Amino acid sequence: MTDMKLSESEYRLMDVIWEKEPISAMDLSAVCLEKYDWKKSTVYTMLKRMGDKGLLLFENKMVRSLVEKDQVDRSEGDALLNKAYGGSIPDFFAAFLQDRKLTQEEAERIQRMIKEAVE
Repeated sequence: MTDMKLSESEYRLMDVIWEKEPISAMDLSAVCLEKYDWKKSTVYTMLKRMGDKGLLLFENKMVRSLVEKDQVDRSEGDALLNKAYGGSIPDFFAAFLQDRKLTQEEAERIQRMIKEAVE
């Protein structure tokens, strides 16, 4: 199974890949230099490591993802929920909403999501 835990740098690199894939390693390096000021060697080291983790495919000088963004986001969200709130969605919402006010539209959207999750 793929390790879905990404560092901040890995997530940034994957974000570029998701947006532009398939992308050549040279083009990816150029985007990362412009966007993050990362050297080519940094990008290639990350590509190797992330390829070993099963997150992306780097062959024939081309890069493409092996995991979808929503998979990674869901995994990271689950990890946060479990770590900080013991897996309790009500506890998460209570903490999140403690000092915030929702708009009517946000409240209605959340109510629709809850209704769909229950049915």
